[in-house]
Amino acid sequence: MEPPVHIRPSSDKMAPVYKVAVIQLYCKPMQIERNFNKAAEFVRAAATQGAQLAVLPEYHLLNWVPQDPKFKEACGQWEVYLNKYCELAKECNINIVPGTIVELHDAGTENERLLNVAYFITNAGDIAGKYVKKNLWGPIERNHLSSSTRDPHPVIDTPLGKVGLLICWDLAFPEAWRELIANGAKIIIVPTFWTLSDCSPAGLAVNPTAEGLFLDSMLTARCFENTCAVIFANAGGPPGKGYAGLSQVCVPYAGAITRLGSCAEGMAVVDLDMKIVEDAEENYQVRSDLARSDWHYEYRHSNKRDAKM
Repeated sequence: MEPPVHIRPSSDKMAPVYKVAVIQLYCKPMQIERNFNKAAEFVRAAATQGAQLAVLPEYHLLNWVPQDPKFKEACGQWEVYLNKYCELAKECNINIVPGTIVELHDAGTENERLLNVAYFITNAGDIAGKYVKKNLWGPIERNHLSSSTRDPHPVIDTPLGKVGLLICWDLAFPEAWRELIANGAKIIIVPTFWTLSDCSPAGLAVNPTAEGLFLDSMLTARCFENTCAVIFANAGGPPGKGYAGLSQVCVPYAGAITRLGSCAEGMAVVDLDMKIVEDAEENYQVRSDLARSDWHYEYRHSNKRDAKM
């Protein structure tokens, strides 16, 4: 783990400082109880260090093994583990984003579907909000999961202020981030299961760690261009198995203020000073521009164009 970067913003604006824990787990395939217990150990350790928020990776309960004949059945247990996380949050007095939980709905009917869902659970054990993954990763996910398609990206009121949730490949779409910050989100949390082998053979021939470069570059760019803090929790795993890791917390001006390595399990607890976000917005005025009535960019979820255009 790289040492934290200590920043002293120049502005005198008052803004909160949150202690957050980003947790990088090795999610053993189909070992749901083992994976939950390991995650709970990390969450409890984060709470003992004074963390107000703990964030886990995508697919951390089952790994991503939809070809396993028992995978879908295991996804039917989603409410059991969601309730366990609510109980854990209340027990430890800590807010939790439990990575993502894959949910089986309407099993055995023509409406059967799997949803990849991220929740924000408060330190009181309540569900403040949730987000269903929108941008699915190629046929690997689209052959199994249902997207939230045109549903708006929700901004959630939490004990840490207004928070947006994105999941893994959502990271690649600036429109998702713009929608969240235009609606007031100042912290964007991104649970992820992103590996080095997500790159094509052509890309790997150019750079075997291209996906690591992608992640570091995009996370830094997103926090700058949206004047927000980013909490990114990725899966880790044994060396040589293609895990990318690189879980981190990013802010404008500094980039990553803490960053885990490329493979191993671990946790980083860091002070997230929201003064940095306020200073960056005062400097770059991205949100101010987005709020202007004469703003010259308009994002659409349709290819239809206004008649006046």
